[in-house]
Amino acid sequence: MSKVVITGGSGRLGPWVIKEFLDHGYEVINADLKVPEEPSCRTVITDLTDLGQVYGVLEGADAFVHTGAIPVAYSHPNEVTFRNNVMSTYNILEAAGALGIKQGVIASSESSYGIVFSKNNLEPKYVPVDEEHPQLPEDSYGLSKIVNEKNAAMIHMRTGMSVASLRLGNIITPEMYSRFPEFIHDADQRKTILWSYIDARDAASAFRAAVETKGLGAAAFNIAADDTSMDIESKELMARIYPDVHDIRDEVSGFETLLSNKKAKKLLNWQPVHNWRDYVNQEN
Repeated sequence: MSKVVITGGSGRLGPWVIKEFLDHGYEVINADLKVPEEPSCRTVITDLTDLGQVYGVLEGADAFVHTGAIPVAYSHPNEVTFRNNVMSTYNILEAAGALGIKQGVIASSESSYGIVFSKNNLEPKYVPVDEEHPQLPEDSYGLSKIVNEKNAAMIHMRTGMSVASLRLGNIITPEMYSRFPEFIHDADQRKTILWSYIDARDAASAFRAAVETKGLGAAAFNIAADDTSMDIESKELMARIYPDVHDIRDEVSGFETLLSNKKAKKLLNWQPVHNWRDYVNQEN
């Protein structure tokens, strides 16, 4: 049995990641500052900004999944968000590399492209946004994700560790589908995330796929559902909200996602299976 340490297992996404790994036979340790409301594995209370504690919790692990972070811009002073997110990730990568761990995954974000939290109304250069799109954040949260991805590349070069950075779209847990009727017909809502979403269960399976895929080096992957979160076709969304963006690639049709997930599907052999239309009455 492989042992995986999952950081942030007490947050919104973490419990689903833990469940995914437990369901597939892994021994799981949750490293967090608090015990989840419904524990499903052992939690080790860990301050991820303390390198010594990180060494302690990672010892004996075969792999790690790092989701623990301040999860959004502007919820804390900018320097607090940056310091916490960068140092916790640095410590995870530094300790894992020194301990000889060869497989790891860190949670990055679509926010790294800069559109999500832009105060200057940044628009995409093209859609669907793929992993080669410029990363132009104005906020410390998005910047922290870029630094973390660079850190992953550094540790790979030094140790050979395979580190996947998953640029997650808007994470939706099952109970959140009840809110979809409030916005699915309003193109102005959710425009800065390009109307993307990812079911927490599909995000969890992407983390497992990344842990189980060998030879990735240091690679980044967008993780999004196959469709947008809207009941308006994707080309119409772009025409209404981003009329000046004319570079629309890959013959976008229907409700196709504008945050490309093709790289993850190809290299991780991953497929999202949860579609909001299966859970929402669109006539409400």
